[in-house]
Amino acid sequence: MEWLKEELDRIKKASLYRSRSLREGILDFCSNDYLGLRDHPEVIEVSLRVLKDGGLGSGASQLVSGYTKYHKALEEKLAEFKGTECCVVFGSGYLANLGAISSLVREEDAIFSDELNHASIIDACRLSKASVFVFRHRDYHHLEELLQTHRRSFRRCLIVSDTVFSMDGDVANISTLKRMAKEYECMLYLDEAHATGTIGKSGKGGLEEFSESWEEFMILMGTLSKALGSYGAFVCGSKALCEYLVNKARSLIFSTSLPACLCAGAEKSLEVIEREPWRVKKLKTLSERMFENLRSFGFDISFHQTPIIPIMVYDEKKALSIRDALLERGVFIQAIRHPTVAIGKARLRLTASLRYSEEDLELLFSSIKSVAIAC
Repeated sequence: MEWLKEELDRIKKASLYRSRSLREGILDFCSNDYLGLRDHPEVIEVSLRVLKDGGLGSGASQLVSGYTKYHKALEEKLAEFKGTECCVVFGSGYLANLGAISSLVREEDAIFSDELNHASIIDACRLSKASVFVFRHRDYHHLEELLQTHRRSFRRCLIVSDTVFSMDGDVANISTLKRMAKEYECMLYLDEAHATGTIGKSGKGGLEEFSESWEEFMILMGTLSKALGSYGAFVCGSKALCEYLVNKARSLIFSTSLPACLCAGAEKSLEVIEREPWRVKKLKTLSERMFENLRSFGFDISFHQTPIIPIMVYDEKKALSIRDALLERGVFIQAIRHPTVAIGKARLRLTASLRYSEEDLELLFSSIKSVAIAC
């Protein structure tokens, strides 16, 4: 199929070509392992024990025979952690958003979505066949204008937003979104993938950060694969919501369930976060330190008190050049380009992690400074 080669050539010429990079031999400064829990001794120990007891795979979907005491225990722990009635675990964040959103709204319904929401939310909105109204990023006056104009024309409505936006690191105003959802009788769906374990005094996410409490019209989605250091995702909410998703979310019904060892590891990570609240505070302090050190090197660096610190380059080709120059020094920060971000908004997505040693940070700072001088 010659058209495949032609399309790949077009992608390469636009500096948008992607390839996978092996992590061996380099220092990773762009992963989402914010709290350094993926190889925490207790997390590894419990994961190995469950792996040896129950085997590698779960063997079936949750509704066949793939639902174990480890899945149930994790769901109960997550519901407690998020302050909700109930929780359902999914195979990944993408599957959670796809399954939950597409089952909550239909053709006669509407979705009001932040323009910088994650790709999985965008695809879920399309799959739902609901009418989608996109409001300007964190522009809640625009959201209210859309609600005033369109809300009464639809049966059910869903307001959906990332809590911490994955490419910019900025934070949605949860109090404002909650108020609008109540006022206009909408469901509020918050993607807390990058908020869980990173914001709020004890890492519980957006509600804690804004001193808000969960209410029945709110749906909290999150992932196990970032600050919790495991893999998979979850949706927290009311008992009725969980029962509904188990019966209607196709990405849950027709997917093999998570391996039990991943559930056990994620539950242990939650225990560590609750037992050691200093981790969340230390992550914020580290993020601030990284920003303060790097902004003096001449790059345009955004910072919103989260561990996501985008180094704005804007030009796609230049972003690749800087990434490659850093790789030569053993430092890996991936260049993020279209379609993940808009054309002309290319960046290097640097993240803070408790995994970094002082030597790692010194190498990071010196490498970026050298590259900045060379540019």
